[in-house]
Amino acid sequence: MELHITPQLRQTSAASQALEDYLGRLPLSPEQRRELSERVGALGSGDPVADLHRVLAEAGQADPGSDSNTDSPDTATTAQASVAARLQLLFAAGAASSHHVPPVGEERGQPRIEVGPPLARRSMVPRPWGDLNPFARWVDEENRRLERRPRRWRRHKAQAATPEPTVADEPHYVEDLGDSDAPDPKGYWQRSGNVRRITLLVLMVLQTAMATYFMSDVLPYHGTKPLEMLVLGLFALLFLWVSAGFWTAMTGFLVLRRGDDEYLISHEKSGRLDIAPEARTAIVMPICNEDVARVLAGLRATYESLERTGQLQHFDFFILSDSYEADICAAEVQAWTTLCQETGGFGRIFYRHRRRRVKRKSGNLDDFCRRWGSNYRYMVVLDADSVMTGECLTKLTRLMEEHPGAGIIQTAPRAAGRDTLYARIQQFSTRVYGPLFTAGLHYWQLGESHFWGHNAIIRLAPFMKHCALAPLPGKGNLSGPIMSHDFVEASLMRRAGWSVWIAYDLDGSYEEMPPNLLDELSRDRRWCQGNLMNFRLFLARGMHVVHRAVFVTGVMAYVSAPLWALFLVLSTLLLAAHTLIDPQYFVEPRQMFPIWPEWHPEKALALVSATATILFLPKVLAVLLFAVKGARGFGGALALTASMIVELLFSMVLAPVRMLFHTRFVLGAFLGWNAGWKSPPRADNETGWGEAVRRHGMHSVVGLAWGALVYWLNPSFIWWLLPIAGSLAISVPVSVLSSRVGFGRAFRGMGFFKIPEETDPPFELRETIRHHNATPALPGFVEAVVDPAVNALVCATAHAHPQVPQLTRHLRDKLVRRALREGPDALDEKQKMSLLDEPGLLSQLHQAVWSGAPEVHPQWRAALGSAPDAPALAA
Repeated sequence: MELHITPQLRQTSAASQALEDYLGRLPLSPEQRRELSERVGALGSGDPVADLHRVLAEAGQADPGSDSNTDSPDTATTAQASVAARLQLLFAAGAASSHHVPPVGEERGQPRIEVGPPLARRSMVPRPWGDLNPFARWVDEENRRLERRPRRWRRHKAQAATPEPTVADEPHYVEDLGDSDAPDPKGYWQRSGNVRRITLLVLMVLQTAMATYFMSDVLPYHGTKPLEMLVLGLFALLFLWVSAGFWTAMTGFLVLRRGDDEYLISHEKSGRLDIAPEARTAIVMPICNEDVARVLAGLRATYESLERTGQLQHFDFFILSDSYEADICAAEVQAWTTLCQETGGFGRIFYRHRRRRVKRKSGNLDDFCRRWGSNYRYMVVLDADSVMTGECLTKLTRLMEEHPGAGIIQTAPRAAGRDTLYARIQQFSTRVYGPLFTAGLHYWQLGESHFWGHNAIIRLAPFMKHCALAPLPGKGNLSGPIMSHDFVEASLMRRAGWSVWIAYDLDGSYEEMPPNLLDELSRDRRWCQGNLMNFRLFLARGMHVVHRAVFVTGVMAYVSAPLWALFLVLSTLLLAAHTLIDPQYFVEPRQMFPIWPEWHPEKALALVSATATILFLPKVLAVLLFAVKGARGFGGALALTASMIVELLFSMVLAPVRMLFHTRFVLGAFLGWNAGWKSPPRADNETGWGEAVRRHGMHSVVGLAWGALVYWLNPSFIWWLLPIAGSLAISVPVSVLSSRVGFGRAFRGMGFFKIPEETDPPFELRETIRHHNATPALPGFVEAVVDPAVNALVCATAHAHPQVPQLTRHLRDKLVRRALREGPDALDEKQKMSLLDEPGLLSQLHQAVWSGAPEVHPQWRAALGSAPDAPALAA
């Protein structure tokens, strides 16, 4: 932009000082600043800041008096007219390369930064679930079949020649018609998979039957009393659940020890073949009120890693924001702009902010698919804390190309990047024990595997055709929009004939763990609600039997907690009954021989030992496996074993706490308590003592009272209850101390809980940390109003809506006046977002704040003088 020098005009008023401050915020060289001052002085309207906007508008070839610029009074339109010129100044330093400058277009007469590619709309319509009751479905289908039969009394030719009207059929489903568009809808692995799954079921049932038999021997009346029958039933159900995990881990151990599985999706090596030009992949990251600096740091590390593979031309990146906090939304715009500038990513890294946020994350993905899904063959979904290497991303794309029947390939993300003691223990657990369970899951599930919703690649055509989620029918807390979408999308993909796989052997997929126990439990509350809702689809039409089992495991992960709590309560009642009530030796009429109550502590100890073995043996085998293969990344075999022992003790202490929380979550879901759905923390948050007392205080009281009751009933039984009651009693200090970063680093210094990603961090994780640390403070709502550059960016990335009814225009002007007089703190998030989403309003407020009028709130005045000077442009 060329600015012609005009005679200088001395400026001595307060308005002139505002002009100097405004110029100081723009990225200008000293010569450019002097030029602009002189041109503004030549206008001399008495409002130098407004004159500056007019000068900038003329230099940017904008028409400040155009009606298309605004729907506000002319005195408030000059700032909006200068947006193009301010953008030109902001991006002038990168003008040498088109990839470092955003494509700026025009929308309704206003400059508009192209934050997304051109729309290529395609429909994505959810299929109704229909009746979820299979018996009701059968009756309805039989009635329809009867109605379609010709009536016996209509037999003459005239009536036979006329086609009889038929009742409209239900919408056809893929499984009804048998015309799946997948290349191998039944699956070449089904025969082997059925054998494996039947084997798993037999092992679980036999092991549970044996354990239940021994449990009956432990009970005084051997399960003949009603209370003992109920205890035995709960024990059998819980043991069956534990047995499923045990055999899954054992199978995973055998698979990993052998080193291969013939049905592994990456068994056929994809090699280094070039990706076909038409195999374009969109890497999408749905976010909502996240730590913007951390999110963009991880995305940048992923982008640069993909660029180093030489395959970047096959990929586009999409940041899909559902954020509704004004400070975060303003930071997202600035961070996206900086990311694209520094990487040359304009035209390849896109940003989309939804105004109408429906169906949470699944709705965000559906919105992307409808807008741009037809442009891509595949979609890789990242979480806000995800980092993936370029090698992993290109390998996933090649695997999808080699397996045309695969609908989803899920990686097994490795947890890393946290420093609190709690998170480091969880990172260690998932890194050491996780491979056994994922390998075991793959062995049993094969092409009907889990999908965890992120760090996975999806074939877009069948996803858009079959995986749109209809709300669950009915009323109540377990109906409406589906919350945990991933399991359901995987089941729909398989129902349509496309396979779902876990590529558990792929390296280069990373995520982060919650930093403390309370944050993890907040996440569990949402997952509990979602899994209970998903279980309603257990008998839905056409679901594969394995995905029906996935719905069962999802709900049992949380329902097992109240079942366990009920088992413990009944056991305590059983102890009280045999302590306080005289035993009954003759329980039936005309009984000749008495029934003697028998206690067998040695059998109880043997049963507890066997159960502990089933729970802990997989962890021991996982440590043994890494010790054999090499434990250098874990600090050596000795440090690995010591870490496992401490982790076992820690998990035992936390188990009763999780039990009570999950019990409350399950009850809350059925009773209609609102679970909420907020984004989890992405930093090393520490739990305060006050918060811990509020959240765990009642647990401590329950533990102490429970222990005192059992001790009063029978002091010898306190040792059986001590691991549970004692853990509850100390839950407050455990929750607080485990959230401390200092303790986490201290244990790391002693060699505990080390993982390879910490001992020798991958380059992408190191880059994520470096980019995060190098990120300056990001602007918020106040900066979007005050700062000329940030204001221009936000205005140019929002959609202008100048044609509005008169009442709406009046309410908008009223909002601007209120914001100006009462300051930003007087506005709620909805009002702030209304200002950010409308360029005319934001420009109007920007102009008014800089006007220096007496009604400007002191908060705005303070913000005018608090920002640092803008850097000068490069020559």
